[in-house]
Amino acid sequence: MSSPSSSAPGQLAGHLLVECLVAQGASHVFGVPGESYLAVLDGFHQYREKIQFVICRQEGGAAYMAEAAGKLTGRPGVCFVTRGPGASNATIGVHTAFQDSTPMVLFVGDVASDQRDREAFQEVEYMSFFGPSTKGMAKRVERIDDPDRIPEYVSRAFATAMNGRPGPVVLILPEDMLVKPTSARPLPRVEAVESWSDPGALRKLREMLLASRKPFVIAGGGGWTPQAAQALQRFAENWKLPVGNSFRFQDTFDNHHPLYAGDVGIGIAPKLAARIRESDLIIALGPRLGEMTTSGYTLLKPPKAAQKLVHFHADPHELHRVYQADLAICSTMNAAARSLEVLTAPPEVPWSDWAEAANADYRANLVPQALPGDIDMHAIVTTIERLLPADAVLTNGAGNFASWIHRFYRHHGLAKGLKTQLAPTNGSMGYGVPAGIAANLVSGRTAFTIAGDGDFLMNGQELATASQFGAKSIIVLLNNGTYGTIRMHQEREYPTRVHGTELVNPDFVALAKAYGFEGARVTKTAEFEPAFAAALERGRGTLIEVMLDAEVLTTRGTLSGIRASALKK
Repeated sequence: MSSPSSSAPGQLAGHLLVECLVAQGASHVFGVPGESYLAVLDGFHQYREKIQFVICRQEGGAAYMAEAAGKLTGRPGVCFVTRGPGASNATIGVHTAFQDSTPMVLFVGDVASDQRDREAFQEVEYMSFFGPSTKGMAKRVERIDDPDRIPEYVSRAFATAMNGRPGPVVLILPEDMLVKPTSARPLPRVEAVESWSDPGALRKLREMLLASRKPFVIAGGGGWTPQAAQALQRFAENWKLPVGNSFRFQDTFDNHHPLYAGDVGIGIAPKLAARIRESDLIIALGPRLGEMTTSGYTLLKPPKAAQKLVHFHADPHELHRVYQADLAICSTMNAAARSLEVLTAPPEVPWSDWAEAANADYRANLVPQALPGDIDMHAIVTTIERLLPADAVLTNGAGNFASWIHRFYRHHGLAKGLKTQLAPTNGSMGYGVPAGIAANLVSGRTAFTIAGDGDFLMNGQELATASQFGAKSIIVLLNNGTYGTIRMHQEREYPTRVHGTELVNPDFVALAKAYGFEGARVTKTAEFEPAFAAALERGRGTLIEVMLDAEVLTTRGTLSGIRASALKK
């Protein structure tokens, strides 16, 4: 491939931009069209045999799809939106990509250069809007003013999105720049740079392990590959270490493995929480150790945890930021895990019983509590796990409904070769439906989404996108007529004073059919399996509405029980 400076027939800058995306390996981009980037849309038409522009129905849905594609593939997901309102809607996907450490590039069509800084139609100052100073949006924000530099900016955006801690990058595209001629050519595809662990630090880690009696590994965060997960598994097996997966990265370590201890996140199993507190050495391999993974910073208390802490992370700025680690190692996950798998283990370790007990506790947590009503959600999740193909992609948004899958579904893990969980660690409602659609479009694999009634309606319009582009996703929608998570907290803090959390819902089955999906309603557990089996066989998407009593508010207890406990206080 020639360099940007080589001579070639002039073409529209918007066309060159699409060529650059193809050169970076992008096969799908997600967006809502805007007049500010018509030249790029024409480029997608020009190169339609190489790259597909997926037309979404709202920029938030488009940004979620791009984030999901990035999370699934490890390459930046790509989203296009127009200025002002479009960019505003897309911020939710950017924030999700930032907190989830997902590579993503958002392109924003902007006002023309000669109209900038006049508060022109839909004009926004994007450096402030998305920039690093927000501490929760983009890793980098840049404007492309010179069409000859498009290859440079696109290459840098992809590299920045993948290198270190993965995350989102925003590129601003002035409308007049996109219609200028250019003879520049795309740059070659960039790959993520590996950062290797310091050998001296690894020797110290070995010494800390040999001195430990109750070690525990928490694995997760962004940047994992199947090879890294396989190396992690060999490290755990060599040293007989119990492993927990961090919040909504439950496919990092095989849930069927005898060393698996459970997911370290919202609704953590009480015995697992106690085990982490009791541990004398925590090896955090990839997670930031944020609020959700640490149960509100209580499992490990900042700034200096009671447990010895070894923290591996790809971003040096994350190390020692919240927790002062006893040993901080800046390394990408692939490099870190491959270094750990060759760390020489002794013939025997003193914590074998500890590791076996951790797995026994996890398996005991798979046994459900007795809950009232005609719907047995544990039985439904068991059916889902039994019937779904092993390579299915599971997605969800945010709400108590997701806890059924988080607690009872067992992921085979990245070590088996494929990522199977797409879920927002920033607790973003409305993520699951567009993520499932993107997963099916990008991978062709079976996509399963669990949603709540409130969660679904935040991006249910993207079923139209699925129907238009032939994406098949299976959505199980738990309808309990309430914003369940908020109702749970409301009953804990202000029992009996219900306000702002009850929902009057549409006919979800009829709504799904209006979008071109099949729809079914389940009122009893026995009705679910035939409906789900039919959905798997069907050539188009299906929404299965499960009528769940609001009394069954969590996997461990009831609404009335939460209220009663609060009233006693």
